[in-house]
Amino acid sequence: MSLHEDAVLTLKGYEGGDAEQRALRDVYLDHLAAHPDGMYKPCRAGHVTGSALVVDPSRGRVLLTLHRKLGMWLQMGGHCEPGDATLEAAALREAVEESGIGSGLALLPGGPVRLDRHPIPAPCNWHLDVQYAALAPAGVEAEISDESLDLRWFPYAEVGAVADTSVVRLVEATLARL
Repeated sequence: MSLHEDAVLTLKGYEGGDAEQRALRDVYLDHLAAHPDGMYKPCRAGHVTGSALVVDPSRGRVLLTLHRKLGMWLQMGGHCEPGDATLEAAALREAVEESGIGSGLALLPGGPVRLDRHPIPAPCNWHLDVQYAALAPAGVEAEISDESLDLRWFPYAEVGAVADTSVVRLVEATLARL
């Protein structure tokens, strides 16, 4: 099965938390139906990305990265690569690469937690982000990557003070699933 096919199956199985999320799922599916290359960065109409919010439930905190290009606190994530077998694998790969947590990081069961579509600069138009949550082993240490300006654990209640609405909604949806 190709990554494109896996993404379509994943999205078809995504029930979303509300009508807005289900409508967004349909936008993603329409995009993939119209763009066989819609999983990868060269697709100028936009492309699917995979991300994961790293959560340490034992300490009530999430790990955010200060994105080098955007200067914003975000969850770990990024572009799909040809070696990614599944959308879940892409999100987990990004979480491992950007968090420096080499072992024990596992995606929360149940598939994607949220979808978030956001504009990006030309020549592309959109990131169609499929957002997961990744559970970190208790007490694990994170290590900053070259893609980040900073990497920091934040208590759940402090995320709204440092991150945008999309990250806050991802934290809320993750906590609801936990």
